Amino acid sequence: MVDFLAENNLCGQAILRIVSRGNAIIAELLRLSDFIPAVFRLKDRSDQQKYGDIICDFSYFKGPEYYEGKLEAKPELQDLDEEFRENNIEILSRFYLAFESVHKYIVDLNRYLDDLYEGVYIQQTLETVLLNEDGKQLLCEALYLYGVMLLVIDHKIEGEVRERMLVSYYRYSAARSSADSNLDDICKLLRSTGYSSQPGAKRPANYPESYFQRVPISATFISMVIGRLRSDDIYNQVSAYPLPEHRSTALANQSAMLYVCLFFSPSILQTQQAKMREIVDKYFPDNWVISIYMGITVNLVEAWEPYKAAKTALNYTLDSANIKEQATRYAASMETLRPQVQQLLKEGFLREEIILDNIPKLLNCLRDCNVAIRWLMLHSAESAYDPNNKRLRQMKDQVLNDSKYNPKILFQLLLDTAQFEFTLKEMFKQMLTEKQIKWESYKKEGSERMTELAEVFSGVKPLTRVEKNENLQAWFREISKQIESLNYEDSTAAGRKTVQLIQALVEVQEFHQLESNLQVCQFLADTRKFLHQMIRTINIKEEVLITMQIVGDLSYAWQIIDSFTSIMQESIRVNPSMVTKLRATFLKLASALDLPLLRINQANSADLLSVSQFYSGELVAYVRKVLQIIPESMFTSLAKIIKLQIHDIMEVPTRLDKDKLKDYSQLGARYEVDPKQLLEDGIRKELVKRVAYALHKGLIFNPKAKPSELMPKLKDMAATMDGFYRSFEYIQDYVSIYGLKIWQEEVSRIINYNVEQECNSFLRTKIQDWQSVYQSTHIPIPKYPPVDESATFIGRLCREILRITDPKVTCYIDQMNTWYDMRSHQEVTNNRLFSEIQGTLGTFGLNGLDRLLCFMIVKELQNFLTMLQKTILKDKAVVDVFKTMLGAVNPVQGIVANASKVYASAVAKSQKIWSAYLEAIMKVGQMQILRQQIANELNYSCKFDSKHLAAALENLNKSLLADIEAHYQDPSLPYPKEDNTLLYEITAYLEAAGIHNPLNKIYITTKRLPYFPIINFLFLIAQLPKLQYSKNQGMTCRKATDPVDWPPLVLGLLTLLKQFHSRYTQQFLALIGQFIRSIMEQCTSQKIPDMPSDVVGALMFLEDYVKYTKLSRKVAEAHVPSFIFDEFRTIL
Repeated sequence: MVDFLAENNLCGQAILRIVSRGNAIIAELLRLSDFIPAVFRLKDRSDQQKYGDIICDFSYFKGPEYYEGKLEAKPELQDLDEEFRENNIEILSRFYLAFESVHKYIVDLNRYLDDLYEGVYIQQTLETVLLNEDGKQLLCEALYLYGVMLLVIDHKIEGEVRERMLVSYYRYSAARSSADSNLDDICKLLRSTGYSSQPGAKRPANYPESYFQRVPISATFISMVIGRLRSDDIYNQVSAYPLPEHRSTALANQSAMLYVCLFFSPSILQTQQAKMREIVDKYFPDNWVISIYMGITVNLVEAWEPYKAAKTALNYTLDSANIKEQATRYAASMETLRPQVQQLLKEGFLREEIILDNIPKLLNCLRDCNVAIRWLMLHSAESAYDPNNKRLRQMKDQVLNDSKYNPKILFQLLLDTAQFEFTLKEMFKQMLTEKQIKWESYKKEGSERMTELAEVFSGVKPLTRVEKNENLQAWFREISKQIESLNYEDSTAAGRKTVQLIQALVEVQEFHQLESNLQVCQFLADTRKFLHQMIRTINIKEEVLITMQIVGDLSYAWQIIDSFTSIMQESIRVNPSMVTKLRATFLKLASALDLPLLRINQANSADLLSVSQFYSGELVAYVRKVLQIIPESMFTSLAKIIKLQIHDIMEVPTRLDKDKLKDYSQLGARYEVDPKQLLEDGIRKELVKRVAYALHKGLIFNPKAKPSELMPKLKDMAATMDGFYRSFEYIQDYVSIYGLKIWQEEVSRIINYNVEQECNSFLRTKIQDWQSVYQSTHIPIPKYPPVDESATFIGRLCREILRITDPKVTCYIDQMNTWYDMRSHQEVTNNRLFSEIQGTLGTFGLNGLDRLLCFMIVKELQNFLTMLQKTILKDKAVVDVFKTMLGAVNPVQGIVANASKVYASAVAKSQKIWSAYLEAIMKVGQMQILRQQIANELNYSCKFDSKHLAAALENLNKSLLADIEAHYQDPSLPYPKEDNTLLYEITAYLEAAGIHNPLNKIYITTKRLPYFPIINFLFLIAQLPKLQYSKNQGMTCRKATDPVDWPPLVLGLLTLLKQFHSRYTQQFLALIGQFIRSIMEQCTSQKIPDMPSDVVGALMFLEDYVKYTKLSRKVAEAHVPSFIFDEFRTIL
């Protein structure tokens, strides 16, 4: 008969592949359950209002036209729907694939059963497969895994959420249009069951059997699987647990499978008393909390409550006398086992000979420990008892009281057992590898002793004073040959023969009166010892290691172990060397990975890597969580160190007495930890947690505060950050880490992540946490709920700066780099603000602020263009004004007759549109000023702190620009190709070093707009009457009640024009030139001696335009005669 799992056995390979895939699907479902987008739960009021119309459950399928019609009626809903699709389609597809694979799994299993029934596999039927050991295991697992999948889905991904995700996927994907899509079947299988995993939730009727019956499975197959699980020991586990009282533990895995499979045949649970009685007597006589898969625990009292036969059968187990008996039994075994294991763990106690002589005893001790730990951990677990169920509460209290449950003692036993198991396994593995070498050396030694004795009795060796005895000589030679002939391969025969040889050596000593000669006695005793060692060594079998592996299984605690985290952390805090003992416990927990990976490995499946990465990632995350206590206590010490550095540590005098040295060393104030990668990650995690919290709390501003809290809060924040930085620098040598490197990496990550989150509000396709390059699973950056319109501290900081430098209330004086209050003329803030931010948040903070301002400018410009197109250019009266104006100013080179009247009438007729226009332009200008200030600060500090970098960047930038210019003049010269990221990457460096001009940046792409130069020209001359020129301050606002600030106005207009084709700017400048010439002409003809203030304003605009754009004066002088500029200068 071909081996069932052989590669050429199609029948075996087919079911193995199905089971392997089942384990992989469950891992994927567990992995995805942590990534359900919160919006699908519709928990918040805001989510319900915003997304209520675009996220639907299966009621959508009753009338899709109605729902889609609702969307089409409102363009903003369509827009939101499109944005939602862009942001979620990737994760929805991943969930859909997982759901689809569950459905495909059961379809494939059914097809396999049909193939068996129809005889596709030659000589194989359902019965013959179930007779084969591997076949029986795989068929039982196949059904069980399907049940587990359905339970996991319902437990981890609520029914309503599943429905909403499936409907969204259906609406957004192309799947509905493809004919081979089985979306309908998937929806039928996974529609909501009404089950909720929240404590106290009511269980739906006929749950989970009705859910399990959604896809029909052959009843014969189900009943045969349950029959096998009821009667056989399908994994041969009982041999590892010979004691009858350990039987329920031996069959624990099988009982979990049976528990799941029984839901496929609910009639057994409901009515078949005899079968249920048999099942409970065999599997659940002393336990009622079971682990069904990777630590998912179930309490049978609750699970079997609705089923009459099952409930009746459990009654004896749940009888309070039985509970008391079990609990007291385990309490007693805890008492005896702890000292026993501690004795075994004493240094030097576990030696090779003790292990070889006591293998059965040591294994029994291990069994008892593991069985006791299992029972107590499961039956005392919080998660196994619903606190709202009175009966369960009483049972739990009884268990805790009768077993004298103390989590610390139980945890101590778990630690000791794991350590004992680990030591024993390692020693045993070592002995197993050296087994043959040792056996051969003992054989050689024994044989040589016998040969030597034979020589002694030949009488040739004179010194031994032994008379010649040929019989003994021949006999010892024969024994020597017999020992030589022992064969390692045939261990049974060799063992039997060795025992006979030992017996013969005892007898020869007695019969031939050899006791009188001590040397001969010694030789015989040595040989007997070597023969004994050979018997011991031949008994070192791999079965012992296998038994230890089975007995030491801790997969049931995969989730419950979390309840011991605080005990673990406390014990590490008290005694850091505890970490070494914990290592053994974590390794013991890692054995749980064997369960899901075994079949995947056997099937040589490609899923092996992803599944093992998922579970081992979970385990590593848990280990990190436990060990996080080390950096936590370290940072608690850091707080003290900051205090110590400032207040307590005395200055060391220059001369010291030897005996006083100890007092000065102040050993208590120092802190040491063993440096390892895990520790470094832990330190990073704690640093991130604390710095992120400090930034979140420290940068919350009250907008009503007078004066602004900005500077004081920045100063406090700088002191806090400096305290962190200094104390971190202080401890780096103790912990042997690169403090500065960690500090810079983590602080930059926190700031960049917060900037990214803040910018998300401006993006259509948001960057989710799992996509972010700054977020990490091991060292997560905490996310805090927003306290105002901003999502993060960087947004609050930015909006506070914008609030206090608002051009409606402040006036910016460019020469001073200072903002003054328009009414009180007091200084509000100046460019020192940016040095303060640099001191608090570093270069990353300034750079992040700059990036955020870019997004804000883009948003502002987009809103502005929308307003321009949708309101201004749609207003017929206003457009007529522009048309008339366009006629009046043609040709631009000429002069407008009756100028002041023409201009004044156009401004007056279009007055209503300018206030919104002004606000948008000034906002953009204000942000551009801030960007310039940030660039200055960055450039200054870059030249100061890293002059080589600054010089290198400036030179590279100049040479690149020169090359690009040369290419445009002569296209044969080189130019960076499309796929070359050089320009993109260097831009990031240049912006970080402040080597750029924000005014030259193109923020948005634009289309051609009618009347654009005219509109901007009219806008400018409409603002000029509100301004006046003063010699000290330049252009200032006439009345504080009608505020206009000149620099933001100029820079805003400049930025706006920069977004369009340069010919618009040319036309705009020509219109201003024409305005100046026309008004001046009128003044000259009317003999008005002074230059009108509007002309001064227009000329100032041209002057500033040239100054800010760094263009040559010819640009302005092309439109205005130089004599007007000369006269204008005399005024200046």
